[in-house]
Amino acid sequence: MKHTQPTILFFVFSMFVWVGTTVSAVERDIFDYEGQRSAPDTITKLVFIGDGGTHGGRGNHEFVGGFILMARALHEAYPNVHAVVHSSKNWPKDFSQADAIVVGLNHGERAGKDPEIAKATQRGAGFMAVHFGVEVNAGVAGNNYLDWIGGYFEIGWSVNPWWKPKFNPISNHPTTRGLKPFSLRDEWYYHMRFVKDMKGLTPILSAVAPLNTVRKEKSGRGGNPDVYKAVSKGKPQHVAWAYERPDKGRGFGFTGMHLHANHANDSFRTCLLNGAAWVAGLMIPEGGVPSKTPSEDDLKKLIQEAIAAVKAGR
Repeated sequence: MKHTQPTILFFVFSMFVWVGTTVSAVERDIFDYEGQRSAPDTITKLVFIGDGGTHGGRGNHEFVGGFILMARALHEAYPNVHAVVHSSKNWPKDFSQADAIVVGLNHGERAGKDPEIAKATQRGAGFMAVHFGVEVNAGVAGNNYLDWIGGYFEIGWSVNPWWKPKFNPISNHPTTRGLKPFSLRDEWYYHMRFVKDMKGLTPILSAVAPLNTVRKEKSGRGGNPDVYKAVSKGKPQHVAWAYERPDKGRGFGFTGMHLHANHANDSFRTCLLNGAAWVAGLMIPEGGVPSKTPSEDDLKKLIQEAIAAVKAGR
């Protein structure tokens, strides 16, 4: 992974020299896959994969739209980054140059079993999974996720309630930079299957879950005696975490992002951007990765752009 110091320019397009040519943040096209592949090794390359379908009506599981927002924000913040966005309908076949891979899927099994993603992480590429993308089946994919991000949603162990946690980020981890206490309703999964003793894992967003978010009896994604016992005792539940692998690679898990509208919350959005930047080996400024707060109209336009991208086979 590359560790570089960004030049942060708020609300101004970042400029950099790329093989003798000045290229702005706008000109680093998030759908220019060949341009990213042909970029020099001095450029940090992130590959986002968002599910080509939603999970419910529009505004739910808008992973492509959310990743378009994130990729462009990273371009604005880092002159030496080229991020591209794929939908799951145009799944990348080659991750050999990726410095980081970020997935938001309607179930992460495909990513968890992808041999090319496995090869990328083995050479040190970062990996980040968002919302339903953190859920994989126990076994091959589950073991891979334990290796890549230190945890995953396991059916029969983890739960996926709708609730409004109160987060008070206190870690000194780089991914908490710029985060302020916040509370947002989302489908925040918790009680992940984490690596043994949580070795190498740092909780980033944690909260005590209300007891009414979990069932006492075993019910698939709804509850089980173990999680009920933990919640009954007031044990904080981790919904975002950073993981440093034994091989020094990096992973990040974030269980929210069901609701596209939540990108309007600055701390929510900054946590996602910090996570993506961190797994790619980028330096995170003291105030976190900067980004403009999107308006309701901006968020609607992102959905329309995502629909068009999927239709175009991107």
